[in-house]
Amino acid sequence: MGSTERSIPFQIKEAPLDGHRPMKVRTVRIIGAGYSGIYLGVRIPQRLRNIDLQIYEKNESVGGTWWVNKYPGCACDIPAHSYQYSFNPNPDWSAFYAPQREIWAYLHGTAEKYGVLRFVKLQHEVKSCRWDDNRKKWILTVHRIDTNETFEDDADVLVVARGNLSDPAYPDVPGLKSFGGEIMHSSRWNENYDFKNKRIGIIGNGSSGIQIVPSLQKVEGAQLSCFVRSKTWITNPFGDDVMKKLGLDPAVLAFTPEQRQEFANNPKKFFNFRKQIIAEGNVEHEVSLRESDVQRGAIGIFRAAMAERLAKKPEIAEFLIPSFGIGCRRATPGPGYLEALTESNVDFITDPIDAVTASGVTLKSGRSIPLDVLVCATGFNASRAPPFSIYGRGDVSLQTRFTPYPCAYLSLAVDSFPNLFIMLGPNSAIGAGSLSVILENEGDYIVKCIRKLQKEDYASMSVKPERMRDWDEYCGEYFKRTVYTDICHSWYKSEGGSGDRVTGIWPGSTLHALETLRAPRWEDYDWEVADGNGENRLRWLGNGWSITHSKIDGSDALGGDPAWYIEPRFLDVPPPGRPEDDEGLKMRPFSH
Repeated sequence: MGSTERSIPFQIKEAPLDGHRPMKVRTVRIIGAGYSGIYLGVRIPQRLRNIDLQIYEKNESVGGTWWVNKYPGCACDIPAHSYQYSFNPNPDWSAFYAPQREIWAYLHGTAEKYGVLRFVKLQHEVKSCRWDDNRKKWILTVHRIDTNETFEDDADVLVVARGNLSDPAYPDVPGLKSFGGEIMHSSRWNENYDFKNKRIGIIGNGSSGIQIVPSLQKVEGAQLSCFVRSKTWITNPFGDDVMKKLGLDPAVLAFTPEQRQEFANNPKKFFNFRKQIIAEGNVEHEVSLRESDVQRGAIGIFRAAMAERLAKKPEIAEFLIPSFGIGCRRATPGPGYLEALTESNVDFITDPIDAVTASGVTLKSGRSIPLDVLVCATGFNASRAPPFSIYGRGDVSLQTRFTPYPCAYLSLAVDSFPNLFIMLGPNSAIGAGSLSVILENEGDYIVKCIRKLQKEDYASMSVKPERMRDWDEYCGEYFKRTVYTDICHSWYKSEGGSGDRVTGIWPGSTLHALETLRAPRWEDYDWEVADGNGENRLRWLGNGWSITHSKIDGSDALGGDPAWYIEPRFLDVPPPGRPEDDEGLKMRPFSH
């Protein structure tokens, strides 16, 4: 086979092949250790060894967006039983769409239960991250808010888990800062403000605005002016038939104490309830396809339902009901929103705002609206890079790479940014199904990458530029067949919601995403070996030992079980006669 002589003599690595070299992992969040950061705080210590893990958190608590958003009516807009960790289901949600406080308590409780808090540094704001190509490390600048101290940290692997709904977007109208009354963004809510007998302006009719209006409409003496420029679908995405299948009254979204107790005491019933919700959500994927039978049928049903709920003020229905497909702009159940719009203390205003003044707003029609408080329910900068600087190889900023629109391979990785992973990055969200299971699978993918870096002595991995181009081309072509490219203003799109690229939604179904993320395609990455490995790329095989039969720390204790592979929990026993009839394998994609 030819000469095996090398310029540097090969030396055996004196360590077991599964010993795994020590690594530093830094999980960075900007508005809270929410679903993503907490998940990694569970799985990294469970599935990896020799990891120095730190989760930097800007705020005073874990919980992410569910700690920050405290506006009245704040709740999830998908069924709570499909918006939780698969390994920690909660039988005690008070409502089909759980309120913010309960979701935060669930996340905090999960972090406590699984020991995540020991890795979290609260009130630590990451200011910048820069890749050092000589050291093959990320250098972080971190500001400690409570002491005003700034320090540096380094990491072998950096995970940005801040989410894409974290950087508040304020309306681009002249004079906003000149307003003399109270002004607040939905994610920066002033809980001490008294809305009684106030003239309240609410800009926006996205998810947060739709939840805020019904709550403030009920406040004593309140007069609401709702400034709306966009059409939107307001509907229970599950539909009344599915609610009835689940044994629920579509008009009653709260669970009774008896129902919650039954879920807690009857695990089988609770599991079946959860599974039906999740299954119904996943099969809804077809509604995203333009001109599909499901899409056409849903439009007719939901248009009639909205018109009926707005019968007292049909002019609102005429303006609000869209011509674009269901899903182009995120559909939301909006309990009570349409009914609130028809009340006598709510003014539905479609004239564009010309300017904000010290005492209120003026419209382009010339009309003036006096206000005491202005609520900006205008969402987030979802199509931008994180609001702190990240510089990759060659000192290229992520902001530059995300111009004119953000793109990340499988939503997770960007070329020229080695050992950087993004959770809930571009094209991570889904139009139907469970977002939390997407985040879990993104986290599992990242854990597999860290394990490969560790075990096989690689210093860095970086997605190939050609695979980035392939992914970008695939996304662009896929979305042409969907309602997401209909003409609408949506945070799913680039350029603040008005661009022609879909950057928020995964190009396929939830189940499609799970199978895509299940097994990393290592050939899509460029790899650099760690220093000291010379030219032999198999030096990671070590000294011929496994940790499972090696004595640790000079004691007689072994690092594992030397006969682990016959334990029943690890055995894969095929059905006799016809192994192909394995029921467990038939339930999953056969390629798993």
